[in-house]
Amino acid sequence: MAHSWRFLVQGLTSLLFLCARADEYVRPPPSPLVLLAHDKPASHPQQVHISVVGSDGMRVSWVTDDRSAPSVVEYGTSPGKYTASSTGDHTTYRYFFYKSGAIHHVTIGPLRPSTTYYYRCGRSGDEFSLRTPPSTLPIEFVVVGDLGQTGWTASTLSHIGSTDYDMLLLPGDLSYADTQQPLWDSWGRLVQPLASARPWMVTEGNHEAEALPLPVVEELVKPFVAYNARWRMPYDHSGSTSNLYYSFDAAGGAAHVVMLGSYAAFGEGSEQHRWLERDLARVDRRRTPWLLVLLHAPWYNTNQAHQGEGERMRAAMERMLYEAQVDVVFAGHVHAYERFTRIYDNEADSRGPMYITIGDGGNREGLALKFIEDHKSAHLSEFREASFGHGRLRIIDETSAVWTWHRNDDAFATVRDEVWLESLAAAAKPGLAPSPPPTGRDIDEL
Repeated sequence: MAHSWRFLVQGLTSLLFLCARADEYVRPPPSPLVLLAHDKPASHPQQVHISVVGSDGMRVSWVTDDRSAPSVVEYGTSPGKYTASSTGDHTTYRYFFYKSGAIHHVTIGPLRPSTTYYYRCGRSGDEFSLRTPPSTLPIEFVVVGDLGQTGWTASTLSHIGSTDYDMLLLPGDLSYADTQQPLWDSWGRLVQPLASARPWMVTEGNHEAEALPLPVVEELVKPFVAYNARWRMPYDHSGSTSNLYYSFDAAGGAAHVVMLGSYAAFGEGSEQHRWLERDLARVDRRRTPWLLVLLHAPWYNTNQAHQGEGERMRAAMERMLYEAQVDVVFAGHVHAYERFTRIYDNEADSRGPMYITIGDGGNREGLALKFIEDHKSAHLSEFREASFGHGRLRIIDETSAVWTWHRNDDAFATVRDEVWLESLAAAAKPGLAPSPPPTGRDIDEL
């Protein structure tokens, strides 16, 4: 019966696709899972990914089935010639009957900016290469949420990797393992080609919690156990006590990126609330013209999916972001794309952040297809579309940046939305004017 229902739904969707007008774009149903096996020796690294640590370090993380493999990274600026090495540590975790391989974390550096390094993990297996981010502007971020591991995920990753960028930001919902721990391993192998070459900075979503609301197992299965073990972020460098929220600088401090935890306590008096207040107070906007925030559950959302789920966090933290002159707030969770104007407290405000929902990476749950036409925030929503894709924020200088959203059109990534931004901090400085957009393109391409 379940198979018959699935075939009926797929048939109706295909019919809708065929009957649509030629100028309409109708997204087909999600693709099946893409499951990648590890077919190399147990000591060979897999699931390799990197993340920035401080101003000139990089954390290299990987997994080996051999739990006695060394936590060592050899690296240099020429292929096969390693002039330096660093040693780190490894951890394992259990989730009921599953036991992970050795999860290694090694910080290498100091590294030069905008430089390609070649490296090998654990003195075994393949050589990888990475490029460090620039120490000055311009810098380009890829932003994508709710990735998963479907055929649409593979399409998104292919489009991201087909052009250059400096760093990837992911506002939650990584593997969609949802307690099936081998899916964490498969997802790590799927993203390895990109995640081993450019730093991936992530924060948690609801699918990372993997908590079971049963008193008998609460002590055996801790929330976020797999996420915290596998995706260790530089939280301690920003004074945070939790891997679920942290911040870091990019482009030599020209941009400050805050990764908030939608599923860690955030109310007034909570540790995350106090940490955010301290972190924002330390940002000197005279040397840091760009301030970005990422979180999972959106504070503004006109889609039927997940209505109101970010409201309590908005009420607790929005004022701090407004007073700090945050430029953009990125969210995931809703499986569609939506861009709002600058907002504060449910009203358009030129001094508030621009809010962008980018939860359209390619997850197995499919797209959130229905927007609420008469939603109270509809007049604040400037562009929305339920399609898979990714976004790019290119910060050009201390005054100007350009944001583009790229929809997955099969073999191509089509730019469907583009807007130029002026830094709020720079706008407050006398005598500074934003750089003009390239000639021949509209400032706001809708």
